[in-house]
Amino acid sequence: MLKISTVSLEEINNTVYIPDPNASFLRKLWAFSGPGALVAVGYMDPGNWITSIQGGALYSYLLLSVILISSLIAMLLQAMCVKIGVVTGMDLAQATKSMVGKKISFCLWISTELAIIATEIAEVIGSAVALNLLFDIPLLIGVLLTVFDVVILLILMKFGFRKIEAIVFCLIATIFIIFAYEVLRASPELSDIINGFIPRTDIFTASIKGHDSALVIALGIVGATVMPHNLYLHSSIVQTRKYDRQNRTSLKDAIKYATIDSNIQLSFSFIINCLLLILGAALFYGNDPDNLGRFTQLYDALKDPHMVGPVASSIMATLFAVALLASGQNATITGTLTGQIVMEGFIHLSIPLWARRIISRGLAVTPVILCIYIWGDKDNIVENLLIYTQVFLSIALPISMIPLILVTSNKKIMKEFVNCKLTIILGWIATISLIILNLQLIYEVISSLY
Repeated sequence: MLKISTVSLEEINNTVYIPDPNASFLRKLWAFSGPGALVAVGYMDPGNWITSIQGGALYSYLLLSVILISSLIAMLLQAMCVKIGVVTGMDLAQATKSMVGKKISFCLWISTELAIIATEIAEVIGSAVALNLLFDIPLLIGVLLTVFDVVILLILMKFGFRKIEAIVFCLIATIFIIFAYEVLRASPELSDIINGFIPRTDIFTASIKGHDSALVIALGIVGATVMPHNLYLHSSIVQTRKYDRQNRTSLKDAIKYATIDSNIQLSFSFIINCLLLILGAALFYGNDPDNLGRFTQLYDALKDPHMVGPVASSIMATLFAVALLASGQNATITGTLTGQIVMEGFIHLSIPLWARRIISRGLAVTPVILCIYIWGDKDNIVENLLIYTQVFLSIALPISMIPLILVTSNKKIMKEFVNCKLTIILGWIATISLIILNLQLIYEVISSLY
């Protein structure tokens, strides 16, 4: 068994009450519900929005099967994160450091921190664009306003971790309700949606002149699905529950209910991503794709009856912007917590939460501000930066996935909770496939620049 000197996120570790072993299934599930919500928000961030909506606008429902496969891979990896946290008492950063030593750990910390910053840049851009659409706030001012969301997290932390989980779930529910309403208004064909979940060879061959092929967009969906920071986050916050760390039955229950929680919440993110693609297909398929590449263009299109038909209205557009703002604000919580996890886990450095929040958000807004300063206060400039952050996340992803599978497949570490052979095989297939697809995505993006 690997050993650690400190617990992960000490201020919230082992703080959430769970019922006694004889309690009902629903009571236990309720007690373990929450961490999955914080993880799920990473699968529906603004970086995924344009890809999913464009996928529907260009290729109708063809890529729904890609969202399904990506979500199943995500469930598999997050279940492994649960096992690391519950069985070893460590988060993924601590477990990785125990295997590789200090020097490599420092390098891994740098790469992971950069991945967290890249994730936050996407959230900053999403929030700033949403504020611009809703209140006509200039992008630069909107970016600067996101720095002050540190106050939100500091207030929430004083009310306990369950309150944080509840707030995040409410944000997810808000996004879900908005897009469910918009999809219902769009009246898509149910039979077409069902057929879209069946993988087809057209994914590899379909293309539209002057625009990304179906394969490239599919790679974008897959590459943006599993965020590196989620693997570290989940392995830590699952330890907030007060299960008996020394009791085999208690550990088994903790893994069971935490995994169910994770799968339920990831199912929500799966549905939301599907709704985004369905909305793109139902409203925009057949229209000029040049008019649908940006958040602002999508916002304007939802108000234009010539573009989306009789369902167009200012309410539809406003709800879209509200959902975008809700998606962006989720990073206030998950980005800061993950930053603290990897900092403590890789280099044993702990700083006050407010300082961590200011530093991480400051680093995230700097490149956005520079882009606006150099190229002007234009949404297309900052959204190009958003695309580049997704490419960087693709590069950083294998660094997190490989140690995750190695640890959970090691019988000396996991003992009876070690991955079964099928899980190991599926894990490596998913990892290798994602690496290949992400490399292809990077190649496509670089090629498009020249």
